Amino acid sequence: MPPTRRRLLSTAAATVVAGTAGCLEGVASNSLELATPEETPEDDWTAPDWEPADGEPTEDDVEPTTVVSGLEIPWDLTFAGEDAFVTERDGGLLRFDADDLETGSDLGPGDAEAILEGADLPDRSAPGEGGTLGVAAHPDYPEESVLFVYYTVDDDGVGNRVVRYDLESGDLEPILDGIPGATTHNGGRIAFGPDGYLWVLTGDAEEPALTQNPGSLAGAVLRIDTDGDPAPDNPDWGDGESRTYTLGHRNPQGIDFTPQGTPVIAEHGPAARDEVAMLRPGGNYGWNVTRGGPDDPEYENYDEYEAVTPPLVNTGPETTWAPSGLTFYEGDALEAWQNRLFVCGLVSETLYGVTLRSEDDDGVEDDDADAVYDDPWLDDRFTATVSRLFESTYGRLRHVEPGPEGSLYLLTSNRDGRAGGEFPLEDDDRIVRLESV
Repeated sequence: MPPTRRRLLSTAAATVVAGTAGCLEGVASNSLELATPEETPEDDWTAPDWEPADGEPTEDDVEPTTVVSGLEIPWDLTFAGEDAFVTERDGGLLRFDADDLETGSDLGPGDAEAILEGADLPDRSAPGEGGTLGVAAHPDYPEESVLFVYYTVDDDGVGNRVVRYDLESGDLEPILDGIPGATTHNGGRIAFGPDGYLWVLTGDAEEPALTQNPGSLAGAVLRIDTDGDPAPDNPDWGDGESRTYTLGHRNPQGIDFTPQGTPVIAEHGPAARDEVAMLRPGGNYGWNVTRGGPDDPEYENYDEYEAVTPPLVNTGPETTWAPSGLTFYEGDALEAWQNRLFVCGLVSETLYGVTLRSEDDDGVEDDDADAVYDDPWLDDRFTATVSRLFESTYGRLRHVEPGPEGSLYLLTSNRDGRAGGEFPLEDDDRIVRLESV
């Protein structure tokens, strides 16, 4: 990856320090080999033609309503046509009427249709953080009444699988198998991008070395068509896995796309060090070779590795988000939240509003932000300012999804055995609608 402007400045400063204080600690680690494509794919990213909203988002901008309660560890939500599909990690797949979620309240699982039970998914298993995870609807739904589900299996060993489910015929066909799995670090989010391909997030399955193996499906972002074949313009990894778009990931669980179609992901870090990253085709995101800045006491500095694409946000060793689902909100129904990224936090019990501003943006307003990420070793395509929303209001937040009418929907995850304090509440788990005041 070509050095960024921030990296060039940081390297120049480091050279001065080295000349006066001896060799920099860790420079010798540059000899470690990181996986890279046979050819570096062309990155078609350009400066955005959208502008972030002024100021920072606040809780006063929205009105929350509990729409559904009594769910069993909901993991993903997607809207398609007149339907809304929800996965439950220890169960199967529910279908709600999208209008009911838009206008209703006090709904429960009985107001949905169980279109897939857990037992309907072959070899399904739910060890630890595994189970029924991501769901995505065919881009041409409902003309193509097809869903895609990512779930954990135990078939002579724990793994993960993506299946294609035809709602009309009931046919259920694996299209992506052999994804390494474990009790934790299963990834699991899937989403169709504006390019019409299915993007699949996988974790390192508790084996970090797999993430630097181009032949493994672990610790990667995959891009496939609706039959499970590689997208034709995926990076060329030589003898490696042709379905891989990026690698070097630890446990990514959130993906969405900016208005210009650039994918953005969130992933869990080791002992904090959580990240939000903007993907480049063929990018290597460094796990487990590097995971921090120059002051990190345990992990190598991103600046020491030109082959690594740094993140937009790295929370450092002292701050834990435990990020899961995310969305880039483009709607105009919540005007004050428009053109911002929203990331759900589990351990932190917080919804993070992330405003991305390029160097061309004038009048950056971050006085009300809780954190600003603009260190020289970070991805310099944007500066990220972060606001904390609904902290400890709803407990562990698993996913945030925009509805067709422009509201945002939060999924809680308080019955997964990890909640503390007052959670889980009697009506957990829930779907909370955030609409304009």
